Amino acid sequence: MGSRSEEEDGPSTLESSFLTTSEGRRDRGSNHSPSPATALVVFSTFVAVCGSYVYGSAVGFSSPAQMGIMDDLGMSLEEYSVFGSILTIGAMVGAVMSGKIADQFGRRMTMGLSQIFCLFGWLAILYSDVSWLLDAGRLSIGYGIGVISYVVPVYIAEITPKNLRGAFTNVNQVMIAIGISVMWLIGILIPWRTLALIGVIPCVLQILGLFFIPESPRWLAKIGRWKDCELALQRLRGKNVEISEEAAEIRDYTETLDQLSESRIFDLFQPEYSRSLIIGVGLMVLQQFGGVNAIAFYANSIFISAGFSSSIGSIALVVVQIPFTILGVLLMDVSGRRPLLMVSAAGTCLGCFLLGTSFFLQDSLQEHKGLSPILALVGVLVFKGSFSLGMGGIPWVIMSEIFPMNIKSSAGSLVTLVNWFGSWVVSYSCNFLMEYSTQVIFLS
Repeated sequence: MGSRSEEEDGPSTLESSFLTTSEGRRDRGSNHSPSPATALVVFSTFVAVCGSYVYGSAVGFSSPAQMGIMDDLGMSLEEYSVFGSILTIGAMVGAVMSGKIADQFGRRMTMGLSQIFCLFGWLAILYSDVSWLLDAGRLSIGYGIGVISYVVPVYIAEITPKNLRGAFTNVNQVMIAIGISVMWLIGILIPWRTLALIGVIPCVLQILGLFFIPESPRWLAKIGRWKDCELALQRLRGKNVEISEEAAEIRDYTETLDQLSESRIFDLFQPEYSRSLIIGVGLMVLQQFGGVNAIAFYANSIFISAGFSSSIGSIALVVVQIPFTILGVLLMDVSGRRPLLMVSAAGTCLGCFLLGTSFFLQDSLQEHKGLSPILALVGVLVFKGSFSLGMGGIPWVIMSEIFPMNIKSSAGSLVTLVNWFGSWVVSYSCNFLMEYSTQVIFLS
């Protein structure tokens, strides 16, 4: 998404970044010393990002599994394109519903419910002998990761001290990248059913871990359970830590939200929000229609079409993706959003150009045909590294900073819908477009 599409932090950043930026500005003048990360905060974050790993592994599964599934179940290219892309349909539904579910049932229960859907999905894929069961499992996983894409970073942002909130929240993006990379790497070595079985493990780990972590203090405050809020906050900060100042901040924040009237989706189309809306939707369109899910979902078939080893290509992608994702996280606040986004977008354009050129050489200039596989590998690596550097996460951060608080929820729903819709269009059409003309799909 994924996915958060795959590289996207997802709509959660709309709220989590607001918590980071707004409260950070409000408390810069405070003499309050920075809070340390307690063992419970670290453990709770680990449990939460097991969901992020599930997100990444779901997105990364379809590429190494493609040939095995098509051969074993006799699926056509069209049927496999449905299987690959139906994940994003489920994610669209899950992401749009996730905010309401998380507010109604709490962050912990929402994470647990999402993992039940993911667990059912992986088991359905594992035991499927027909394409409809395979699709049902993939759809179920999609719904689960759509919910995960919202609730995991929000939970992390709500339990961590504000001086550590940005760093801890960004672990979500790194874990998505790790989930994708691990699936690509081990998918080279094991059958697709075993790969699906491995997908079950982080689901079970998160479900078990949820019994040992506290509920979000901010959610408890939001529903009026002030005593439980203070107890959870004390557990997270440590027995001997003074929490009165942070508890007061949470109370102020909650009361401010209560005073704002709840916006509707149509309120976004008022003239005063037009510029923010154009920027928000435009970034989502640019992010998705740049083709990231074409590479994430079908990297193996791209390498095979280019005449390059899919195993070596997948290993190279893993080597590039994780370091560039971490580098992007580190540079985001240093270089600024806009410069890093421009560099990232230019890099993805260059990667697509190199890919398109490689297929052009393969189809048209026989004397240079030997360059095609190497150029394809370089193109994919340039694209993936550049996307991980900025285009994956920065659009979501920008969303959190351009929409006023009273329309943030509605804006998040709209841009999430646009994002996942674009993801579906790209992931469904990619295989057909490659059959039609591999050079055109990347050069256009």
